[in-house]
Amino acid sequence: MRFRNIIFGLVLMISLAVLSACQSGKNLNHTTSTVNSKASLKKPYLILISLDGFRWDYVNQYKPPFLSSFIQNGVQAESLIPAFPSKTFPNHYTIATGLYPEGHGIIGNTFFNYKKDVTYKIGNRDMVEDGSFYGGTPIWVQADKAQMVTASYFFVGSEANIQGVKPTYYYKYDGNVKNEDRVAQALKWLTLPAKTRPHLITLYFSDMDDFGHRYGPDNQEKIKTALFQLDKNLGELFKGVAASGLPVNVMVVSDHGMTPVETTHLIPTESIKNDSLYTVMDNGAIMNIHPQEGVSIDGVLSYLQQKESHFKVYKTEDTPGFEYTPKSKDWGALQIIPDKGYYFSSRQGIDSKVRNGIEVFGVHGYDPTFKDMQGIFYAQGPAFKKGYTTGSVKNIHLYPLMCKILGLPIPAAIDGQLNELEGVLAPAGGGR
Repeated sequence: MRFRNIIFGLVLMISLAVLSACQSGKNLNHTTSTVNSKASLKKPYLILISLDGFRWDYVNQYKPPFLSSFIQNGVQAESLIPAFPSKTFPNHYTIATGLYPEGHGIIGNTFFNYKKDVTYKIGNRDMVEDGSFYGGTPIWVQADKAQMVTASYFFVGSEANIQGVKPTYYYKYDGNVKNEDRVAQALKWLTLPAKTRPHLITLYFSDMDDFGHRYGPDNQEKIKTALFQLDKNLGELFKGVAASGLPVNVMVVSDHGMTPVETTHLIPTESIKNDSLYTVMDNGAIMNIHPQEGVSIDGVLSYLQQKESHFKVYKTEDTPGFEYTPKSKDWGALQIIPDKGYYFSSRQGIDSKVRNGIEVFGVHGYDPTFKDMQGIFYAQGPAFKKGYTTGSVKNIHLYPLMCKILGLPIPAAIDGQLNELEGVLAPAGGGR
């Protein structure tokens, strides 16, 4: 037994050394001693790919060759419906946990956390990496509990110590890393020895969100250029996965869609601020209003209603967009919702766009029933049917589907339901 342990230890050290030598960047983190259990070795593989800001209709409109072929040989939903607000951090973490933002705690890209008495901001690295902000059990934590090796080349929450766990291999986010490097690393992970080879890999690409924000989703030339370059990167990944000979399932999703807004329809955030009455948490398409201590909620509501112009003010529990009655104090007592086609921005941001001649750009965050806010769900692999289309689905249901494919227990206290997406699985079920 001792000899066997020594041999395995040498194999593990060699495999990690090889990985370190061939990795595309220098910031790969190996966080735990997790190796695949005997049970995990028999499980399929799953690659979860997030294409930030990829709207539901881009493939039908532009017909990128690799994604189109991927869909024809797999499954697709008419659209993927995000949680409210349809923002990046809340929805990535909803995909990762199967919980609405109310349940997992990341309710916006910016929000006030009463328990910590701080404002969470996605630009603050210390907060992004602080696991105490993140509730629920993300899929990589659920896998780790089953002694299954995981890896992440970027995904919201993957840099944080959640329940004492991070992915076995992970990178700290760096938007400058080329797509080609991310793809190459994912394929290298699949070449590791079975004991240390990740059965769950998450990948993140921001191209469509970047271009959508900058040029607007209706700028066909710019959107097609970005889409076809991204499609080429994905094509390399798909080919590499096929060449691996492993039972790999691939899910392609997005956190939200995108809609155009004219610069002349921007509402200055400063026009509603009143620090003596309340604090504003600005998320563009939703403004969380926190009345100051001792200030009447109804008084603030009346004050803001008098200012209504291309926006409306609601008590939080009456705000449209939520699929449940929001109860977390972190939302604030009131919400300001701009009309579709309008968006909040600082005066500095507005002036910058005017100076640079930007007339139209892209935004998101609105009520998820607004079709422009909806994203994509495509999948292919031994677990999935071929040439199958289902209707629009909510992103909360992706988590139990991933658990099913990987043979992991589905936590009871989640919002997602397996039966909502189980029909996309091949008759044998779960790829086994």
